[in-house]
Amino acid sequence: MTELERWRLILGEPAEPHCGGLEGAGAGRDTALEWLYGREADRENRGVRRGGQGESVLKTVDWLDEVHRLFPKETIERLERDAVERYDITEIVTDPEVLARVEPNAALLRAVLRTKHLMNPEVLAMARRIVDAVVAELTRKLAKEVKLALSGTRSRRPSNFKQARNFDFRRTIRSNLAHYDPAERRVYIEKPMFSSRTRRHIERWQLILVVDQSGSMAGSVIHSAVSASCLWGLPGLKTHLIAFDTSVVDLTSDVVDPVELLMKVQLGGGTNISKAVTYAEGLVENPRRAIVVVITDFYEGGDAGQLVRTVRKLVEQGSEVLGLAALDEDANPDYDKDLAQRLANVGAHVGAMTPGRLAEFVAERIG
Repeated sequence: MTELERWRLILGEPAEPHCGGLEGAGAGRDTALEWLYGREADRENRGVRRGGQGESVLKTVDWLDEVHRLFPKETIERLERDAVERYDITEIVTDPEVLARVEPNAALLRAVLRTKHLMNPEVLAMARRIVDAVVAELTRKLAKEVKLALSGTRSRRPSNFKQARNFDFRRTIRSNLAHYDPAERRVYIEKPMFSSRTRRHIERWQLILVVDQSGSMAGSVIHSAVSASCLWGLPGLKTHLIAFDTSVVDLTSDVVDPVELLMKVQLGGGTNISKAVTYAEGLVENPRRAIVVVITDFYEGGDAGQLVRTVRKLVEQGSEVLGLAALDEDANPDYDKDLAQRLANVGAHVGAMTPGRLAEFVAERIG
């Protein structure tokens, strides 16, 4: 494909006098793009993608076949994501004929979770293929990150066992600073230091994940389920998973199967963060060995004052409280900054994280 053809596809029919016409596969790509992006309400004002050939006769299933035939994989994923999330073309995840052709990806998983209550049992069974495939890939990736994060939680006691992998760089430098030569700007090592890598006794910790299941938090719900599954059963760590909207549901018994867990989640509804955090407080066994992670956009529909008081109480009794406005691969949150700041003021850690960074946070606390 030439550079002019690319610009013609991006800009649409108005660019034809400058970029030339399209034939064959190029014309097919243009038709597929027009079917999707021709829905933009303000495109006439912007002078782009203004089709002049009448309404497209493509159906969703035909369009999907065309984009799989005409575009590379990364473009297909973007087109499917825009179809579902930008233009709300839910047939992609509710029509059996379309589901049979669709390529599983994270955007489609979010769409399945939003629309599964509309599906009949046959369609739901087909949609589960998307859930299975995406969760398996997320689990494979996150399991590596969890293993890497927690592999560092070992004792660093001095050791006389001199082996390269046990070499302690920091202690060696500190112990030999007296041998620094300013002229050569070098530290001469007279006594290398080594550390034991034997895992020490791990005191039992609790990790309580409290997850907002409102519609805007779909990505965080997915990654919370997968994260809880990967952390489940680790030595010295007891994991809980709590989902909430205006009600609170304890999903801990389903953590071992994140697919089954996600199929039980119902996105949408109101938000009562205070009620969920109060429930989490009641689960704490040893306050100084508890990490409470509240994953929400902080738009509180309940009692914000009570929420702040409960978080303050948790912090004062020695628990770690982490408020996350997003837990996904992008970690780009939209949240109520005022309430988040109030929670930070009483001692909560507030921010946004990828699942891998959450695993590192947990490892730093329990290590």
